[in-house]
Amino acid sequence: MEGFFRTLTDLNSLLSGLVWGPAMVGFMLLVGIYFTVGTGFFQIRHFGLLLRETLVAIFLDQEVHDKRDPHSISQFQALSTALAGTLGTGNIVGVATAIAAGGVGSIFWMWVSAFFGMMTKYAENVLGNHYRYRDERGAWVGGPMVYIERGLGCRWLAVLFALFCMFAAFGIGNMTQANSIAGALESALRIAPLSTGIVVALLCGLVVLGGIKRIASVAERCVPLMAVVYTAGAAAILWLHRDRLPDAFSAIFQEAFSLRAVGGGAGGYAMMRAVRYGVARGIFSNEAGLGSSVIVNSASNVKEPVRQGMWGIFEVFADTIVMCTITALAIIVSGTHLSGAEGAGMSIEAFEGAFGRAGGLFVAIAIAFFAFSSILGWSYYGERVVEYLFGRKLVGIYQLLFIGMTAVGCVGHLELVWSLSDTFNGLMAIPNLIAVLFLSNQVFAITRDYVRRVSQRRHAKHVGQWNPGPEPSPRSWRLFEKEKELSK
Repeated sequence: MEGFFRTLTDLNSLLSGLVWGPAMVGFMLLVGIYFTVGTGFFQIRHFGLLLRETLVAIFLDQEVHDKRDPHSISQFQALSTALAGTLGTGNIVGVATAIAAGGVGSIFWMWVSAFFGMMTKYAENVLGNHYRYRDERGAWVGGPMVYIERGLGCRWLAVLFALFCMFAAFGIGNMTQANSIAGALESALRIAPLSTGIVVALLCGLVVLGGIKRIASVAERCVPLMAVVYTAGAAAILWLHRDRLPDAFSAIFQEAFSLRAVGGGAGGYAMMRAVRYGVARGIFSNEAGLGSSVIVNSASNVKEPVRQGMWGIFEVFADTIVMCTITALAIIVSGTHLSGAEGAGMSIEAFEGAFGRAGGLFVAIAIAFFAFSSILGWSYYGERVVEYLFGRKLVGIYQLLFIGMTAVGCVGHLELVWSLSDTFNGLMAIPNLIAVLFLSNQVFAITRDYVRRVSQRRHAKHVGQWNPGPEPSPRSWRLFEKEKELSK
C-alpha cells in the first residue's frame, strides 16, 4: 500500500507540474487575452454598462432579486453561490502562498491574470447561458459539459470535464476546505477536529439536501455579509498602516519586473516565479478558465447570455481585484511577509499585529466561513455533473457521500488529497478551454448583437426624450412604441 501511495504521489506530481506549469498557466492567460481583444476590450469599453448591470443593479433593479420562477434562482443568488465556490481559502491562504513562493511581485501578475480572466469567465458564462436547457422537471441544466456536447458535438470531452469536476468537488471543494475549517478552529479555539467534523457535516447536510434553492438562499445571505466584514477588517489594517501603502504598491510593481537580485539569471528566475505563482494563484482563486462556476450561473433566471457574462466579470473583480488584493496589501503593509511565516500564518500575524489575539481569531473564523461557503458552492457543481454522468437516480447517494466526506476531511491528514485536488482542479481547464476557444465566434457574435441592441435602445430613448419633432399621429406613435418594445 505504501508503494501504491508513493507511485500515486509521483504520478500526481508529474501531472500537477504540467497542469499548473508555465506552459498551461501561460495558455490560460493567452485565452483571456484572446477574448479581451476579440470583444474589443469589453471590460474597459463597456465599464459603465457593466457597473449598471451588476453592482448598481444589485441595489436598484428588483429583477436581479426576482425569485418567482420555481425552477431557477435569481441573478443575485447565482452570483452569491458562484462566489461561495470561489471565496475560499484561496483568498487568504492562497494569496499568502503566492507571496511566499513568488514574492510581493506576484500580486501584480495576479491582477494581470484577473484582468484577462474576467473575459475568460465572461465567455464561459455567455456559452453556458446560450446552450443551457430545461430538464423534465423544468430546472435549468448548463455548464461546460453542456456547451461541449451541444456546441462542439463532442460527448467524450464533455464526460471528461464532468469526471474531473466530480473528483475536484470531493477534493478541493470539500475535504480540503473542511480540513481548513478544522485547522483554523483548532488553532484559534482549541476545538477538536472530530467535533468540528460532526458539526460541519450536519450543517452541510441541512443545506445541501435542500437543493439549489436552499444553497442559493444561504449563499445570498452569508456570502455578501462575510465578504464585507472581512474586507472591513483588512481595510482597518490598511488604515492603521496607511503611510506604508505607497511603499507597498512600489514594491509590488518593482518586484514584478525585477531583474536585479544576485545576478541577472537569479533575477530572471525570481521574476518568472512571480509571474507563475501570481497568475496560477489568481486562477486558483477566481477559477477563470476552469468552468466550474458556469454550472450555477446557468441556473440563473437571466434572459440575456451577455448579462450573465457580465456577472462573471464582476465575480472575478470581487474575488481577486478586491478580496485578494486587500489581503495581500494587509500582509505587505504589516510586514508579515518578511517574518518567515507561511500560508495562513502570514494573514493571522497581520491581523494579530493590528488587533491582538482577537485579530487571529477573526482570521480563523473568516477562513472557516469562507471554506464552508466553498463547500456549499461545490456541492452543487458536483451534483450537476453526477446527474449528467449517471442520471438523477445517483444524486441522493452523491449528496450523502459528499456530506460524509466533510467529516473525513476535518479529521484526516490530507497532503495527498490537497495535491490531487489541485491537479483535478487544473485538469478541468483543458476540455473547458478547448470548447471555449472553438466556440469563440459565437461569443463574439452574441456580444456584438447585444451591444448593438443596447445602443439602439439608448438611441431610441434619446430621440424620444429630446427630439420630439412635430406632434405624431396616433398611428405613427403606436409604431414608434412598438419598435421601442421590439428593440428591448
